[in-house]
Amino acid sequence: MSEATSGAIVESTLAWFPGFEPIDVQTSGARIRGVKGGSGPPLLLLHGWPQTHAEWQHIAPRLAREFTVVATDLRGYGASSKPADGENHAGHCKRAMAQDQVELMQQLGFQRFAVVGHDRGGRVGHRMALDHAERVTRLAVLDIVPTLELYSTVTKAFATAYYHWFFLIQPAPFPETLLAGKEEFLLRTVLRGQVPKCISEAVFQHYVHCMRDSATAHAMCEDYRAGASLDLEHDRADLGTKIACPLLVLWGRKGAMQHLYDVLATWQARGAEVRGQSLDCGHWMPEELPDEVYARLREFFL
Repeated sequence: MSEATSGAIVESTLAWFPGFEPIDVQTSGARIRGVKGGSGPPLLLLHGWPQTHAEWQHIAPRLAREFTVVATDLRGYGASSKPADGENHAGHCKRAMAQDQVELMQQLGFQRFAVVGHDRGGRVGHRMALDHAERVTRLAVLDIVPTLELYSTVTKAFATAYYHWFFLIQPAPFPETLLAGKEEFLLRTVLRGQVPKCISEAVFQHYVHCMRDSATAHAMCEDYRAGASLDLEHDRADLGTKIACPLLVLWGRKGAMQHLYDVLATWQARGAEVRGQSLDCGHWMPEELPDEVYARLREFFL
């Protein structure tokens, strides 16, 4: 994907973020793009798979009334750059992704900031709170439990609900080859009827457009490959370290997390100060139930 094309991706989303401006920051490991708006305490929003910063369109403008909101594309996703794979998928491990975001926030003038992460973004936020405890003031994670917990407790129910995890981690170029030309079919299947009920056709096509880039599709696979390898090594090494900042955990009571795990208890074992609740939605929380997610985040971060 060319620089011009990457820039155009962010420009195309600005209509969904009134009053925001595009950001384009070169970190030590990647070029990170996204949007920034509002004023007040800094708040970083991190998206999940297979999305981009666009998943925050219903929430970010409201948060921007009281916060300086930064919503980015993780490395490998959307308009951000696609670094080399690295040894043992290090180029897309959560440690590298977290480092990008810390450096980005620092370049924007924020030494300390709050973080919200949904899905893959929640895993980046988890790693960030461990690696950069001095930076993260508060953390909210949406509809996840720690990656190590998932891979340590694989059941038929988990493998059925999260089948794409086991497909995307297969060696390249197997999943990339099967995905090529089938991006729209895959995403409509994964999103399970959310288009256009909760995700507009325009936003959905934005996700499809991004995934059609072969470098993005490969980077997405690398993200999951790192999750099944190097991320687990990092997580095992930090099992004795708890998240120090206040942690909010939200999950969908109609989703797999509710039925497979005691989500709150799992996170309470990993954090020093943890609160949380389920909400009346499935996995795609920022788009399925934006009013309620916004209210819970505002209450936690103010």
